[in-house]
Amino acid sequence: MRKLFIANRGEIAVRIARTAKEMGIRTVVGVSEADLGSLAAQVADEHVVLGPAPATASYLDHDAVISAAVERGCDAVHPGYGFLSENAVFAGRVVAAGLIWVGPPAEAIETMGNKAEARAAARRAGVPVLKGTDGPLDPEADALEIARAIGYPLVVKASAGGGGRGIRFVHDESELLDTIDLARGEASAVFGDPTVYLERFVESARHVEVQVLGDGSSFIHLGDRDCSMQRRSQKVIEEAPAPDLPDDVRQTIRESSVELARQCGYHGAGTVEFLYDPVRQEAAFIEMNTRIQVEHPITEEITGVDLVREQLLIAYDGVLSLSQEDIAFRGHAIECRINAEDPDNNFFPSPGRIGRLAWPQGPGIRVDSGVVEGSVVTPFYDSMLAKLIVHADDRPTAITAALQALAATEIEGIKTTIPMHSKLLARSEFADVAHHSKFIETAPDMLEAS
Repeated sequence: MRKLFIANRGEIAVRIARTAKEMGIRTVVGVSEADLGSLAAQVADEHVVLGPAPATASYLDHDAVISAAVERGCDAVHPGYGFLSENAVFAGRVVAAGLIWVGPPAEAIETMGNKAEARAAARRAGVPVLKGTDGPLDPEADALEIARAIGYPLVVKASAGGGGRGIRFVHDESELLDTIDLARGEASAVFGDPTVYLERFVESARHVEVQVLGDGSSFIHLGDRDCSMQRRSQKVIEEAPAPDLPDDVRQTIRESSVELARQCGYHGAGTVEFLYDPVRQEAAFIEMNTRIQVEHPITEEITGVDLVREQLLIAYDGVLSLSQEDIAFRGHAIECRINAEDPDNNFFPSPGRIGRLAWPQGPGIRVDSGVVEGSVVTPFYDSMLAKLIVHADDRPTAITAALQALAATEIEGIKTTIPMHSKLLARSEFADVAHHSKFIETAPDMLEAS
């Protein structure tokens, strides 16, 4: 692998480019016209314009991305996260064009991209799953009888959904049939697939996940993470390892995640996600993400493993360079996703030019950023500016370090979510691990002006 095409933008494009350079691999990043002056375009060895600002005409344009990679003489394509990273058709087209796809085979992406099929695969691998339908809900089946067996409350989920989308809650039997019809129509319109399935709803659930690596024959895990602090199903704060998990639960989700990767013949980096019920002290499978995760730095901090480097090595050599015995865990890491949003105005996006930017520095502090002072934050894409990561010997020290790092961060010219992060990290519920995935919405004072 001599030349890598980065099919993404923002901080993950910068992150991939820097690791590739350390490995002696030249990089080309595809950018939209709106991102011509971006940090990613400056950091990569080359950049090429894919199209105008709308993602559908640039970052999501299969032909534009593959043509640019081929014309620039690239050997491989790294999709990062989001955009085309979990698009099985695109992955297949990259390989058909004679390029190395830095990710799992299209078949694995397709299987795990269908949540009903992923549930079935998890069940076969011995991964604990929530009570629900074995596969897609048959339109001819007696949904009322099936739901009674599962129990209320429950959720109707789009088989092709993901990222918090395609989920509808049902509190009792009177809502079920109308909700299923609505969910099927919505799934067809949004995902192009009307199939749905039913699953037991876990109240006050925590969101935990396991990082896995595989090369098709060897498979390992790199520990677990907790991503429970969310706003509208979008992760806000992540930490590793997941705190306050019983030892048997931690062992089960780690080992069963490796087994799921083995059953799939998985290649590259993947994340197996679970809901943890703190009342029952049980974890159950949600989905598998077949790409690098936004929150991968906290795993890197507690293991010392560069996950992007491992992705590139597996894609090129086809062999996992690590064994489970090589993985050792050290300390605790916390990541805050800093977005260009106004917490005092219902988190409305805050595009504009960054006037002053100063990140904190010091031992245990890491910033993965897609912007610099003077960068223009456009309204066209996801609002995340950077990830502020701290690593310390233990969780209480990491919380203190994160609060200090946030206080030392200076961003002028736009609004950011830093005030919200400071409020969340200072909450006793966070310190006591009493928060859950709906905490921000259900704690009344969290929605007040920051």
